[in-house]
Amino acid sequence: MIKILFQIKDNRLYIQKRKRLNADQKSLINTNVISENELVFSDEYIKQNVKIIHNFVKELINNYNIDTLIIKELEIAPLILHVSSNITNLKNLYLLEESIINYKVCEKIIKTNSIKYVSLYNIPTFLLEMLDREKIIVESRSEILFLSNFMKDNNLDNFSSLYYKTTIYINLPFSKEDEEDFLSFININKYLKNIYVNKLNKNDIENILEILYKLKLKNIKIYIEENINDVELIEYLKKINKRNAKINGIHFKIDYSKEYLEDNLMNQIHINTIKACIFISLFLVSSLVLYVFSSNYMSMQKVEDIQDDINNAIAENKNEENEETQEEIIEEPPVEVPTEEVKEEKVEPKMVEDYAALLEINKDTVGWLKVNNTNVDYPVVQASDNDYYLSRNYKGQKDNSGWIFLDYRADAVNLSQNNIIFGHNMYYSGVMFGTLYKTKYSNWYTNPENQIIEFNTMYQKLRWQIFSIYVVPNTNDYLIANFSSDEKFQEFLNLITERSIYGFNTPVFTTDKILTLSTCSNNGKNRLVIHAVLLSD
Repeated sequence: MIKILFQIKDNRLYIQKRKRLNADQKSLINTNVISENELVFSDEYIKQNVKIIHNFVKELINNYNIDTLIIKELEIAPLILHVSSNITNLKNLYLLEESIINYKVCEKIIKTNSIKYVSLYNIPTFLLEMLDREKIIVESRSEILFLSNFMKDNNLDNFSSLYYKTTIYINLPFSKEDEEDFLSFININKYLKNIYVNKLNKNDIENILEILYKLKLKNIKIYIEENINDVELIEYLKKINKRNAKINGIHFKIDYSKEYLEDNLMNQIHINTIKACIFISLFLVSSLVLYVFSSNYMSMQKVEDIQDDINNAIAENKNEENEETQEEIIEEPPVEVPTEEVKEEKVEPKMVEDYAALLEINKDTVGWLKVNNTNVDYPVVQASDNDYYLSRNYKGQKDNSGWIFLDYRADAVNLSQNNIIFGHNMYYSGVMFGTLYKTKYSNWYTNPENQIIEFNTMYQKLRWQIFSIYVVPNTNDYLIANFSSDEKFQEFLNLITERSIYGFNTPVFTTDKILTLSTCSNNGKNRLVIHAVLLSD
């Protein structure tokens, strides 16, 4: 049990561990007032009575106009910050212990929802960035350095690298700092797939697995880079693999030593088995190539048929309009209507020419998209979600090529701040967004003609100028349709502009509307993204 002392000094709330109590204090229970400005609680009492202590701290802060919280030991900081959350007067935090702050304390600081300034001894760069993203000013009393070899070996010096990292390297055995930083990394990271370990250490491997299990990570491969010939260790790893395969997909990849292969594995392989495997592999590869070729040909043919139907429908619609125009010639003089009887009728938005024909084919039609010097020249649809047209074509038929569709959150009439259009990257057939890869090449994006995209809605003919093209790891940070403030929108514009592979120098303001084209790249591991701003003309 830890005794925690609460003191009020100069309108500041000072909190520290109390190692000893005097004779009078020992006779008091945990919740008694020791003096007017000094109180002691046990950590167990605080944990069991969080709401009571929260209200008590809130009352103290309000009554004494306290805006600063001072915590002497980092050990008690998470608990104190927990009971201090959502107290609006609390703005400043001082952590006095000369130790490096950890992820848990930072997380609690953010969750207070009020602290805007933190004074501390030392903080890793990635945690500093984490607090900075929440607009919390941090003042460090020592130089910011790498916490551990683990962080240094993997260049984990900012929050983004921790968040997106897919592969890490671990040099065992772990120090205490390595283990703490590994735990912080796992808490933050969302995309980890591969772990490379320099050598096999059973205890450290168990510790790593325990962390992965505890935080429910799945589908991770752990590569042992040491040649192993110990049969017992290999069987131990195989046992773990068999167990994990059914639970969470965490799998060890073993680098067998030459001796082990010669003594154990090679004796179990028969020449006929090898021949059979080769034959089966060749058959599967041939079948796959044939399937891909035929599938792409059928997709391309199906899209061409749909485009023919669209063109025919538009042509028929124009012929009908011409015939109706000729029949509407009126020979009789117009009837004069008294001025006072004329009533103003509500004028509906006029659809751009040809959309009536498209709506006959698909009522989900909301516009038409054309990207110069690519195959992208299609009507755009919009459903109630972003899944329907992933596997259905313009006629609503099941089709792996899908169709070009507008994000379900977008306003197709008045336009959203960010109007997002998705399409599959059908690279081999070239349909849908299969030819957008051309936009990554300088001879395409430096051509002024290609920098203008046509995305017309049913009510307006619109031209958009490209200001950013990039490839990014699979993320959704650019898929925001509308923003709560101009500041948020400006931060978003800065983010996507800085990613661009080319400086288009196209001005974009928070009063503008933008268009975003998104498709897969690198077999789905990345996203190819194009952003364009709506031109006023």
